[in-house]
Amino acid sequence: MRKSISLLTLILITCATCAQQTESEIKAESPVDFHYTTELIVPELNIPWGMAFLPDNSILITEKSGELILFKDNKKTIIQNPPNVYVRGQGGLLDIALHPDYENTGWIYMSYASSEDHEEGGNTALARAKLNNNTLVDFEVLYKAEPNTKKGQHWGSRISFDNDGHIYFSIGDRGNRDENPQDITKDGGKIYRLNDDGSIPSDNPFINTQNAKKAIYSYGHRNPQGMTKHPVTGAIYVNEHGPKGGDEINIIAKGKNYGWPVISYGINYNGTPFTDITEREGMEQPLFYWVPSIAPCGFVIVNSNFYPEWRGNFLVGSLKFQYLERLVVENNQVIKREKLFEHIGRVRNIKQAPNGYLYMAVEGQGIFKIIPNQN
Repeated sequence: MRKSISLLTLILITCATCAQQTESEIKAESPVDFHYTTELIVPELNIPWGMAFLPDNSILITEKSGELILFKDNKKTIIQNPPNVYVRGQGGLLDIALHPDYENTGWIYMSYASSEDHEEGGNTALARAKLNNNTLVDFEVLYKAEPNTKKGQHWGSRISFDNDGHIYFSIGDRGNRDENPQDITKDGGKIYRLNDDGSIPSDNPFINTQNAKKAIYSYGHRNPQGMTKHPVTGAIYVNEHGPKGGDEINIIAKGKNYGWPVISYGINYNGTPFTDITEREGMEQPLFYWVPSIAPCGFVIVNSNFYPEWRGNFLVGSLKFQYLERLVVENNQVIKREKLFEHIGRVRNIKQAPNGYLYMAVEGQGIFKIIPNQN
């Protein structure tokens, strides 16, 4: 199945600089038509949350419901012995990533909602395992947030590796914005960093802070559902859901406070304010924020020669408006936004595979390959 798309309707945007959060409008320009198309290569998926590309070009896909799927030779195989997943609200089997040296280590990393510790409810966990004859083996839980709660919102959760082999993962505030994000003695509303074996890096920012969660790398986050490594600088970027307005893109830095919920460009869902400040000393400003919210999910910075017009651009899925968003960035400032593949559905993830092609996960449909113009 192919869908030809005449790209792209440029839209009026709100643009936030990282130097100061002044808002400006960029007028809509004439559409540019790249004639990119999408091909549905993995059909009949419900909520495909994570994708990881194996060396043989097969794809591991997580379904939020708890299934881990191997797509190989145009066939889907259910992987046996997946994590024991607590499915509630936004929680389930979430992201998946391969070790940077997968061909030698064989490690596969997964984030998921876990009810481990035999308490009611659950919280976000990170684990690793190996794949042997379509079965996960050598399963190890590397981190489990606590305490468990029956709340179904804001689990996070994305995974990325930096250039030094550290693993980063996100955990949302778990619906407790007034306690978790600003308290480094508590899990939730944080970006965490571990060594690949789950141990705590000796240079983590709070390693010597009494009672702190030693795995925390940054804090003051709401619900990061997109994370990627910049292909040139190696920096870790995240996008995260705001409330009503105030979705953000942030560059993650050691020990920094990203402000939630003390500062925000959003309001409560009922239209009432919860804070009247957008800046405070000691709290980081976003590289960019969306008003209104698009509900961002998935994140990639393109560096493939297959998409020369998009090199260096950010691609982010919009759950709310059901399109893929392209952000043109210069000097860490968004200067243009474009809606791609409008009405395709709730875009849950976007990845650039090792072969250079872009793949997009869409709820209720499956995995699409973005095919460049051949002319």
